[in-house]
Amino acid sequence: MSGVRKNEEMSYWADRLGVSLSPDRHELEMLELNELKMVDLLPEMLLMIRSVMARQTFCFRREPIKIIEHGVSISFQNIIHSTSTPQAQPHVRIVPLHVATELTFPKAVNIQQVTILVNLDYLKSFIGKAHRTFDYLFDNDKTLWIEEFMSPEIAAIANELANSSDRAPLSDAFYRLKSLELLFHLFKNLSARTQVTHQQLTKYELESIYRVRDQLANYMDRPFLQEELVKISGMNVIKLRKLFTQVFGMGMYPYYQRLRMQEAGRLLKEELLSVSETGYRLGFSNLSYFGRLFESHFGSKPKKWMQLHKHVSSGSKKFRDTF
Repeated sequence: MSGVRKNEEMSYWADRLGVSLSPDRHELEMLELNELKMVDLLPEMLLMIRSVMARQTFCFRREPIKIIEHGVSISFQNIIHSTSTPQAQPHVRIVPLHVATELTFPKAVNIQQVTILVNLDYLKSFIGKAHRTFDYLFDNDKTLWIEEFMSPEIAAIANELANSSDRAPLSDAFYRLKSLELLFHLFKNLSARTQVTHQQLTKYELESIYRVRDQLANYMDRPFLQEELVKISGMNVIKLRKLFTQVFGMGMYPYYQRLRMQEAGRLLKEELLSVSETGYRLGFSNLSYFGRLFESHFGSKPKKWMQLHKHVSSGSKKFRDTF
């Protein structure tokens, strides 16, 4: 599909979704749209698969999406690490459709997404009796924002969706089945989150929480300093802990260690660093402790894990080439 055709399709879906673009559609000109696939499973779901990169950093206000009443957007972002272009940490983000959202597109950062817009009644029916565990997501009066780590199972299914062809037999059935499979694994992971009483977040509170998250992500080789994070957030420590856990499903220190272990896996698999080089790069002076922490996260010691995964990165090349 040519760049003009891609922009025309993106413009069509922006109008259908009720997303306001400027009259001259300059937002589309700011984005290098490498891939766009829309799968209409309405009225229950709409599946979007896209790969974009901004020519310049810019912010965009996404107005409430009206194509699905009482729904959420579940975005599986950066489902494969790319060594050729910068990326954000792979993650899953859940945002209600009825609120406006500020979207930031950093310059030259590859954003790969599989996004499911899903009706809440349909989602509740799919989850079944277990939906009571997730009542905070089904309260449409609250503005909630949930982010979850990308599990290997979720990444594998999302990549299968991204690489599939809509010209295959029973393609709609395939997309629906795989979308539900993604939702199953996501909610299985969400059920293991630290339980907190969820409250509505203000824009300021959300921005504060992400400043703290970014500090953790940008300085994984530095010691964890709670006092510094409290100062960055502008909140008291009790409020910061509660809201951070609400958004990310775990406390700040466990989240910090989880980030470090995910980066350790990437360094071992993609940059082919040795175990000691990886540990030292992430600020571990005690390599025995690094090995124990890695094993508790991945289920095997770093050296064994590296041997098991040394051929995996070549298998992901097909996905990167399609975007």
